[in-house]
Amino acid sequence: MAENRTGDVEAAVREHILLPAQEMAKLGKATQPVLTHAEGIYVFAEGGRRLIDGPAGMWCAQVGYGRKEIVDAIAHQAMVLPYASPWYMATSPAAKLARKIASLTPGDLNRIFFTTGGSTAVDSALRFSEFFNNVLGRPQKKRIIVRYDGYHGSTALTAACTGRTGNWPNFDIHQDRISFLSSPNLRHAGNRSAEQFLDDLVKEFEDQIEALGADTIAAFLAEPILASGGVIIPPKGYHARFKAICERHDILYISDEVVTGFGRCGEWFASEKVFGIVPDIITFAKGVTSGYVPLGGLAISEKVLARISGENAKGSWFTNGYTYSNQPVACAAALANIELMERDGIVDHAREMADYFAAALASLTDLPGVAETRAVGLVGCVQCMLDPTRPDGNDDDKAFTRKIDERCFELGLIVRPLGDLCVISPPLIITRAQIDDMIAIMRQAISEVGAAHGLQMKEQVDV
Repeated sequence: MAENRTGDVEAAVREHILLPAQEMAKLGKATQPVLTHAEGIYVFAEGGRRLIDGPAGMWCAQVGYGRKEIVDAIAHQAMVLPYASPWYMATSPAAKLARKIASLTPGDLNRIFFTTGGSTAVDSALRFSEFFNNVLGRPQKKRIIVRYDGYHGSTALTAACTGRTGNWPNFDIHQDRISFLSSPNLRHAGNRSAEQFLDDLVKEFEDQIEALGADTIAAFLAEPILASGGVIIPPKGYHARFKAICERHDILYISDEVVTGFGRCGEWFASEKVFGIVPDIITFAKGVTSGYVPLGGLAISEKVLARISGENAKGSWFTNGYTYSNQPVACAAALANIELMERDGIVDHAREMADYFAAALASLTDLPGVAETRAVGLVGCVQCMLDPTRPDGNDDDKAFTRKIDERCFELGLIVRPLGDLCVISPPLIITRAQIDDMIAIMRQAISEVGAAHGLQMKEQVDV
C-alpha cells in the first residue's frame, strides 16, 4: 500500500506540478524523492530511508522537525482566529511578534512590516526606498546597487536585483535602474591580498556612485554573506566600509538577512554582531518560523522613518501590503519558534557549534577534487573542482559535483547542489556527533566520485 501511495505522489508531481527550478526538457518525466515524515535533523523518504537534512530544507529548519510547541501554536491560532485583514484589524500574535523581533534587531530597527516570505520582504524594502525618496521630494533618487552572485528573490523587482546571471535567460529582467558591483568572492582576488582586494571593491563602489550620481541612488542591497550565490564571505571590514559610504551619500543600506537571520550565523541577526554594521533596513524570513509556515518581513530604522512620518509625512500613505501581511497563524508560529529557541538556547548552541562545523568542513580539503571550504556560523560549502587552481568551476566541475551530491543522497545525506558547490546549512540543533556523521558521508562520496574520475585519493573512510 505504501508503495502505491508513493507511486501516486510521484505521478502527481510529474503530471501536475511546475517545480521552482524546472528543467523544461524533462517536464512530466523527471521524478523527485518523496518524503514521508521528518524528525529532528532527519527527513524520511519512501521505504523508511533516513536522511540528514544538510540544507535545513532551504536554509530554514532552524529548530528541526517535529517540534510540538510550534504545531500546537499553529493549531490553536487557526482555531481561535485564523485570519484578520491587516488593513483594518490588529491581532495579538502580530503585535507580540513585532515587539519581540524589535527587541532582537540591532540599533533602532524597531518598526516591523510583515510579508509572506523572503522575496516579498525584499520587494517591500525596495518599494519602501521608492516611497521614502518620493516623500522627501527626490523622485530621481531611485537606483539600486547590488552585487553579482547576490540573490534577493523571485518577484520582478527582486529578480532584477539578483546577480546570479544564470537566473536571467528567458525572463524579461528590467534592470534600467539596477547597477551591479563585483562579487566580493576572495577566489577572484588573484594575486591581491584580502586587504588590496577590499580596497579595490570599495573603490569600485565609490567610482560607481560618482559615475551615476549619489542623488540618483536610493539603496545598496546586500546579503551579509552571498548565500545562494555560493556561500561567498566578503573580506573582513567590507560591510562597515560600504555602510560608511552609504551614510556619506544618504543611500539606504538594506541588509538582506533572509538566510542569515534567526541564528543561522550564531546570532539572532548577523548584521551587527557578526559583520559590524547597523543597517537602515533588515529583511528576514525562513528561520523566523523555522519553515513551519510561510512568513517574512522587514525591520526599519526609527531614524529613517522619522524623516517621512508625523510632521514630515506630507500627506503620504504607505500603501504597500499583502492579503497575508500580519497573518495571525504565521505570527503565532513565529512566536512559538522564537520562544523555543530562547528556552533551549539554540542560537547560543549554533554559535558554539560554528568553529567545530567550519573545522569539520575544512578537514575535507585533504581530498583531491576539493578546492575550498567556506563557513560562517552554521552555513557552509565545499567547492569541488577537477582543477582547484581555477577561480571558478566549469561544466565538468558542475557534473563532478552533481555526482557527489547524488552519492551523498545514496549514503544518507541531503546537500544542496549549487554548481560546483555542495552547500550545507543544517538545522541549528545539530550535535557534534551528527556533524561527524555528515562529514563522514561527504568524505566517502567525494572519495568515491573522485576515484571514478581518476583522482588519487589519500584515504577512504567508510560510513
